Amino acid sequence: MEKDLLTMIKYNILLFDDMDPKGEKVLKEKAKIKIAKSLEEDYLLEEVKDVDGIIIRANGKITRKLMEGAPKLKVIGKHGVGIDEQIDVQAATDNKIQVVSTPDANYESVAEQTIGFMIAISKKMRKADIATRKLDWNARYHLIGQELYGKRLGIIGFGKIGRRVAEIGILAFKMPILYYDKFEYKTFEEKYKNCKKVPLEDLLKNSDYISINIPYFPELHHLIGEGEIDLMKKSAYIINTSRGKLWDENSLYKALKIGKIAGAATDVYEEEPFKGGTKLRELDNMIFSPHMAAHTKEALVRMSLVAEDVIAVLEGKEPKYPVNRLN
Repeated sequence: MEKDLLTMIKYNILLFDDMDPKGEKVLKEKAKIKIAKSLEEDYLLEEVKDVDGIIIRANGKITRKLMEGAPKLKVIGKHGVGIDEQIDVQAATDNKIQVVSTPDANYESVAEQTIGFMIAISKKMRKADIATRKLDWNARYHLIGQELYGKRLGIIGFGKIGRRVAEIGILAFKMPILYYDKFEYKTFEEKYKNCKKVPLEDLLKNSDYISINIPYFPELHHLIGEGEIDLMKKSAYIINTSRGKLWDENSLYKALKIGKIAGAATDVYEEEPFKGGTKLRELDNMIFSPHMAAHTKEALVRMSLVAEDVIAVLEGKEPKYPVNRLN
């Protein structure tokens, strides 16, 4: 039996990080897997010399140099959605390497965290928790929250996550929706009334809550800067569960410090892993989490199943979720 299993092991796959056992099980049926002990390029160049596939999570980068140092490499799997600066997709295409991802894996988890942030900052939950731990019962008289019901929600980026955030806002809180995107989503607008596409300036001026859900590209660096924040209502809240480089943390800090806007919440940072290099940590009208919005039990299972596409490519089959086209 053991000999039969060994004959099935045809491929070598490098994981940048470990992942849910369900995904690993898919790999182990056909491949030998190893987990990187370092994500430094010099170390990885040694590790990739004999690999057929690589799976990357939130950390590390797969550069052109790394791909060209892996002569057997046929497929790169992204355990998640955002490719942005982690994988050089053009280099992969040039080297006939298929890139695959899990675009449907985590939109529910990220959308729920976005709504959770909205509730937490509106109801002043962080301050209330601190006050209660200090036995400050009188905090109930000055920590006055705000309802989400009927407030206008502006969504920057109306992809799967953005639309799910909108859907929850509409169905749970009767929130009118403004969205900013290069595409128009007429079917969604027809299904859910009081939802319309607008220029970014109009969204910023008229929204009570703003959710950033747009993918990061270099041309969108600091999409939300001082000028954009100046357009927002003094009572507005802004939430970022996409990428930290989409907003200017220094401008955000200045605005929150003087009460130019009411509050903010973020799961992402300009520098990751987050090492506290921003003054935002000083503020009590800001809530943080460590890039964990997609980390639910359910989403981690779904993301690990990028393994299915990795094995499919290695077996000469079409992947379900290709990022690049090789033909």
